[in-house]
Amino acid sequence: MVREGGPPSAFGAQKRSRGWPGSAYHDNMYGMKWDRLWINARLATMREGGGPYGAIENAALGEKAGRLVFAGVMRDLQGKPDALATHVEDARNAWITPGLIDCHTHLVFAGNRAAEFEQRLEGASYEEIAKAGGGIMSTVRATRAADEEALAAQSRTRLEALRAEGVTTVEIKSGYGLDLENERKMLRVARRIGKEGGIRVTTTYLGLHALPPDQAARRPDYVAAMSGDVLGAIADEGLADAVDAFCEGIAFTPQETEALFVAAAARGLKVKLHADQLSNTHGAALAARFGALSADHLEHTDEAGVAAMAKAGTVAVMLPGAFYVLRETKLPPVEALRTHRVPMAVATDCNPGTSPVASLLTTMSMACTLFRLTPEEALAGVTRNAARALGLGGDTGTLEVGKAADYAVWPVDHPAELSYWIGGVKPTAVGAAGGRAR
Repeated sequence: MVREGGPPSAFGAQKRSRGWPGSAYHDNMYGMKWDRLWINARLATMREGGGPYGAIENAALGEKAGRLVFAGVMRDLQGKPDALATHVEDARNAWITPGLIDCHTHLVFAGNRAAEFEQRLEGASYEEIAKAGGGIMSTVRATRAADEEALAAQSRTRLEALRAEGVTTVEIKSGYGLDLENERKMLRVARRIGKEGGIRVTTTYLGLHALPPDQAARRPDYVAAMSGDVLGAIADEGLADAVDAFCEGIAFTPQETEALFVAAAARGLKVKLHADQLSNTHGAALAARFGALSADHLEHTDEAGVAAMAKAGTVAVMLPGAFYVLRETKLPPVEALRTHRVPMAVATDCNPGTSPVASLLTTMSMACTLFRLTPEEALAGVTRNAARALGLGGDTGTLEVGKAADYAVWPVDHPAELSYWIGGVKPTAVGAAGGRAR
């Protein structure tokens, strides 16, 4: 894993500190050209401590073998562009950002719940819909019934929609299988569509998402199985990068969540948590106690939970899509998160029930309008901080020498436009080296 640090154009220093051989000096000393060089660009590097957006004007961005070898002002280039790179691209003053990262999705599922959307608008409650066979169990039934080909075909469309908006890394959870066979199927499909689409996909085993009705009388046994044999089989097959749970009054208790997390730790797997979305179950503090990569939702998290996250280095993932669809009014504690310097990520929460959103750019706009994030915070939330929420901060999320060549080129006059526009903005080019390397 590449370490962070150093000015973005200080090749020699970064070469020594990173221990990475692909520096500008090394390549050109031996006549080895870079693969691609963008010139006449403006870079939003999103490096911390580099001023607003980590911006660099009159800049260039070079890549070789899937890694960034230059990210700095053009005057620091050690030679003419054509002599440095095989392909030279003129950005024409466009902005280049890190590739966007959607760090919380339930993107792999079959079917949809558009009919339930209509029913809710007509006054039906969630409980009424669930009793009639709807809700999450309708998605479970559809996902279980779909074979891998059908599940991949439906899910691929959503992944491609994200990719078209400059997203180069996506986290995908299981959780609509609720048994070993179907949880494995979901995770295999997630890995597969990422590889096919040239996009980096990280997978999360959502071991405790919902209790199947036929297991209601055997709840302790179900929790034990999902935390035991099912988790073990998934870990043995290398299908999950992390483990998650829905810790909520309508889902699973802190004690049940803790049992899953203990089992995950024994397997060497990092954890994440759906925390304090509908009530304060102290999920944020629980996540922090286990050194979780992230705690997500957080609408009802108190300041003690925020302080615990700050101490543990746990990222707060804001999910405004679900807030919008559910017409919630309780805002997450953004000011407390700022005060305690907890990194804030932003994600779509793409799912068929409470956040049918396959646009990370729209989610950025929602985060600004609904949660009062600044456009810079929103962009950090889908780059630098989203990478941290997936444990990938050393490899992606900023434009720095040695990191994966994950970037997007935008025909805008200012990075704030990525949050300002609701539709109508798409990148003109995307580099997704992290996806190719996986």
